[in-house]
Amino acid sequence: MVSYMASKKVTVTIPEELLEEIRAEADERGISAYVTEALRSKRDRDKLQELVHWLEEEHGQVTGPERSAAYDALEDLDAEHKRRQTAGTKHAGEAA
Repeated sequence: MVSYMASKKVTVTIPEELLEEIRAEADERGISAYVTEALRSKRDRDKLQELVHWLEEEHGQVTGPERSAAYDALEDLDAEHKRRQTAGTKHAGEAA
């Protein structure tokens, strides 16, 4: 079942060159879907930044070694994600 959120039309002004890049990237999804996705992503990053500030107030700033360990863990997750995508692509063409 697909659910839809209520939408409201708004007008925004953006630089022409950015609009052309968005049009090229948006393809079948359309500009509205592209912009909606970008705004959600920005909102999520803002919420994460608020969480980081709160955690730093509570527990102190992240140290260099902690940051390095986190980046290493993210690289491992990215590698696993790519591995699973590749495995899924290989199986997608097979008969069930």
